[in-house]
Amino acid sequence: MPVYALGEVQPNIHPDAFVHPQAVIIGKVVVGAESSIWPGAVLRGDGAGITVGERTSIQDNVVLHNTMYDCTQVGNDVTVGHLAHLEGCIVEDEALIGVSSVVLPKAVVGKGALVAACAVVTNSMEVPSLALALGIPAKIREGHMQEGSNLHNARGYVERGYMYRSEMRELDPKELGIWQPPTC
Repeated sequence: MPVYALGEVQPNIHPDAFVHPQAVIIGKVVVGAESSIWPGAVLRGDGAGITVGERTSIQDNVVLHNTMYDCTQVGNDVTVGHLAHLEGCIVEDEALIGVSSVVLPKAVVGKGALVAACAVVTNSMEVPSLALALGIPAKIREGHMQEGSNLHNARGYVERGYMYRSEMRELDPKELGIWQPPTC
């Protein structure tokens, strides 16, 4: 896995975290126990830093960045969907950040909240706990989520991280054999 120091600053990744070999982690980044960082994800801590809590899934092609003054904080049991971009914001425990959504600097996504796919949570916006944020810019619908509704998803990715750590292996092209077209 490409993990890089930036000057004297280097990532701190818990040994129980799973980081896919094609994810990139640079600089001031902390990844907690049983979290998973999937292919193509980039965590670039070249400013105030990035913290990913425990049992959190940072899925394929997610970008986590920070500003020089605002760190990006992602809590415990969070699922960050494919292609999302988080920048200098706070995502509290058990939140779900939908596919291709954006959360901008100084925004706060409350505990158990859901940011819908493709939503944009603008600068300094607050998404209350258990609320739904959807649209561009995001509109808030309070009380839409139930306590603990994202835990099943988060726990599934913890299990998947362990499975990948023990079962994933890179194949040599010679191992692939001869391709056979499917038959009906």
